[in-house]
Amino acid sequence: MAPQGLGRRALVVAAQALVTIGLLALLWQVADGADALAVLLSVNPWWIAAALAALTLHTVLAAERWRLTAGALGLPLARGHALREYYLAQLVNSTVPGGVVGDAGRAVRSREQAGLAVAAQAVVVERFAGQVALLATMALAVTITTLVPGGLEWPLWMLGLAAALTLGSLALVGVLLAARWLPGRVGPRVAELSRTAAVALVGRRSLPPQLALSAGTTACILLAFWFCTIAVGLSLPFGAIVTLVPLILLTMLVPITISGWGLREGAAAALLPLAGATASASLAASVVFGLVGLVAVLPGLLGVWARPRGGAERSTP
Repeated sequence: MAPQGLGRRALVVAAQALVTIGLLALLWQVADGADALAVLLSVNPWWIAAALAALTLHTVLAAERWRLTAGALGLPLARGHALREYYLAQLVNSTVPGGVVGDAGRAVRSREQAGLAVAAQAVVVERFAGQVALLATMALAVTITTLVPGGLEWPLWMLGLAAALTLGSLALVGVLLAARWLPGRVGPRVAELSRTAAVALVGRRSLPPQLALSAGTTACILLAFWFCTIAVGLSLPFGAIVTLVPLILLTMLVPITISGWGLREGAAAALLPLAGATASASLAASVVFGLVGLVAVLPGLLGVWARPRGGAERSTP
């Protein structure tokens, strides 16, 4: 990379670090950081272990989803290879600003058998499937908890936010589909990606396992966050978890902080009190989730040494 590019990248990283520190400092003042720290020092280790187990299972299922997606596109991956690469990608995403560097790395390292374009498409489609599952869970949970008698009562702004995210996502899909007819290079590339996603996600043989794996990964990450709330002493109904936590996690996609730190905590401190939590305990729960998430991806370090030097392994029965 040219020195000018490196300098620009360094400025972006510095800005993300400053935003992260600024948000966390603001939350310390607004959400009673001293009380949140006291809660952190008294967490229940058994629930932390349960959260770690849930995030570990999440990685296993997500790696299998990637393997399935890549296989549908003509890029066979062995299960062990897919799991090692997924762990490594998560480790990089959790420690390097940007949140997608690890995913780009696994696309590059798996390109030998089918080319970089197919490898990149497999990664993009797999990540897309995970985000769609999270959004769908939120939309369904908001609908059920609002309409079912005796369910949870959400403020209008919360319902509006959930509706805006759902409709915005549908509109984005519509824009992407319409972009297939754009002139120049954009149209054919969007059309190719649309065909790729259709084959990998909703093909006759792909749809059932894709649905099962995406449901599993979503359940695991929501359970992990729920276990972290229990670890800090919160008692929240699972209906609140499946409604609010997707919103909290989706804030991490905004690339203005390092790995979503600060944004996730701010969203937790703002949203979890809607279900009866205190802001300080909500802040503590989000911090615990972030720390458990870092521990959960540490096996990615083993992948650095265990990964074969010859590129991607071929799929084994």
